[in-house]
Amino acid sequence: MQPSSLPVDRRARRAKTDKIDVEMLLRTLMAWLRGEPGCVRWFRSRARAMREARRAYREREDLTRERRSIVNKVDGILATLGVKGYKALRRDRREQLNGVRQPDGDPIPQKAKARIERLLDRLELVLKLIDQVESARDAVLKKDAPADEAEGMIRSLTALRSIGPDIATLLVREAFVRQFRNRRALAGYVGLGGTPFSSGGSEREQGIGKDGNRRVRATMIELAWTWLRWQPDSVLSAWFRARVGAKGGGRIRKIMIVALARKLLVALWRYVKDGVIPAGANWKVAAV
Repeated sequence: MQPSSLPVDRRARRAKTDKIDVEMLLRTLMAWLRGEPGCVRWFRSRARAMREARRAYREREDLTRERRSIVNKVDGILATLGVKGYKALRRDRREQLNGVRQPDGDPIPQKAKARIERLLDRLELVLKLIDQVESARDAVLKKDAPADEAEGMIRSLTALRSIGPDIATLLVREAFVRQFRNRRALAGYVGLGGTPFSSGGSEREQGIGKDGNRRVRATMIELAWTWLRWQPDSVLSAWFRARVGAKGGGRIRKIMIVALARKLLVALWRYVKDGVIPAGANWKVAAV
């Protein structure tokens, strides 16, 4: 059963226990067996191959999060000592640490330095693992021919300017390998679909739902900004500029970038599925 389709109490505060959840599931199942198909939506469990293909990307996501955490810890320790400008991600991170001085000219305390060195040991291991995961990801682009449809879609997306292997892999593995009835189903899965409100004489648009795949949604917002920079001659970029206007403020740009992200998502989906190239899009220049 699709969890988001189960009816729940919409009041601000409500009890939430496993027993209550099980009772709600049983009531919903009984209603469906009585002949009420609209009380719940069913979905097919993801295939094992799809789950397996996503592991590498999600592992990289966890590793980059850990890398950021370690760097922040190092910066925090040095900040308490009044030290600024240390770059833990540079290759000479050890040499930098030996030359670090406090504002009064004294070297950093021994225990603080030992703590930072242990953090750097963890950081170097994480960086090594990230390189391994990224090498396996980029190997798809170096093959003579794609092994399956998903790899073919990844190679097609990376041929467009503004789209790299990381974004292409995420879009394909998280979204485009699925079957969608239409563009509305795709936008709803990602959380970029509209939520209209119509009751009596009142009608208004409440914005996007944000109930879908947060990874794809965040990536599409990022890609939309990148698309404007690297694909300025495309029809989608021209549409965005026309809607925002020459004096468009920050708020209208933020609103319209979400609309651009939805349009771009649908355009890329049609491109990898049906071969419909986004109008006005440019290709990457092949290396000689």
